[in-house]
Amino acid sequence: MEIAAAFAGVALIFIVLLDAFETVVLPRRVTQRLRLTQLFYRSTWAPWALAGRRIKRSSRKENFLSFYGPLSLILLVAIWAAALIIGFALIHYALGSQIDTPEGRTDFLTDIYMSGSSFFTLGLGDVVPITPWARAVAVLESGTGFAFLALMIGYLPALNQAFSRREIHVSLLDERAGSPPSALELLRRQHQYKDLVGLGQIMHDWEQWSAELLEGHLSYPVLGYFRSQHDNQSWVAALTTILDTSALVIVGIEGVPSRQAQLTFAMARHAAVDMSQVYNTPPEPIEPGRLAHDELGLVRTTLEAAGLSLSAGEAADTRLAELRQMYEPYVSALSKHLLMTLPPWIPPADIPDAWQTTAWDNLL
Repeated sequence: MEIAAAFAGVALIFIVLLDAFETVVLPRRVTQRLRLTQLFYRSTWAPWALAGRRIKRSSRKENFLSFYGPLSLILLVAIWAAALIIGFALIHYALGSQIDTPEGRTDFLTDIYMSGSSFFTLGLGDVVPITPWARAVAVLESGTGFAFLALMIGYLPALNQAFSRREIHVSLLDERAGSPPSALELLRRQHQYKDLVGLGQIMHDWEQWSAELLEGHLSYPVLGYFRSQHDNQSWVAALTTILDTSALVIVGIEGVPSRQAQLTFAMARHAAVDMSQVYNTPPEPIEPGRLAHDELGLVRTTLEAAGLSLSAGEAADTRLAELRQMYEPYVSALSKHLLMTLPPWIPPADIPDAWQTTAWDNLL
């Protein structure tokens, strides 16, 4: 029993420390198939999302889903800490519980208490190790606990900064592309204010945003579950809108250079594909409801009404279909997994932007 407990304790400590290192420190995607963190998020998000789907009112649904990201992070850290404490307690047990207590007796619960006191560096003094090996384990655990807690304290600000950088651009898209955002509305507004030249700078900014999104979410996958401020905004919708816009410009819009759109499309598509791998969401077939074949004419009509001309003909239609096939299956899978609605191709009419509304509108 003592040997089995020792192996179990060492294995548990190693697994948790490796998982925490890969999740918090390692600045790249971890490619191994199953990790403690992945298992945790797969097993907790499914029931949380199921409960969210049953909430009919959109605002309440979004509020409920928005709790998952922060709560899951706190719970994951608690699970790591509890597992480390149990791991070191198993080592104390394997050593024969060489601990002095006021009652003069020890059991596994006493080992856990001793382990927790050492891990959190409480130093209460009521339970103390009495042999060199037990003291060595206590010192090692104190150092591990101190380093673990310091790492977590440093992890949270980095996570918050990555989330803030992501959401700044999501908020900036509101006045440029509407609420919810759409590619046609973005193009229409740029032309309306005679700033088609500025579209290139916008596409360049979103190329940078896509790269930051990719880097941030590969390093901190929990960010994907953090939701935007408004119900009709999300990082998935923003990414899809930029891909839609880039696809239209690549197909050909008179007066709009396509080179920057090609660069933005490549980076945004890269982000969409890698995010699908991170969240284990295999690509799905293109949803006909987003842009049915007979609605493509409406896209052209809408752009023409705004003073823009989209290339016509079978070659242009085929090119647009090919571009959509490169990213829509991935963003569709992300949308269903994270319960974040994809933006429409045809913008809804008479819906105010988020910046035009307040919490007191219904009271006026």
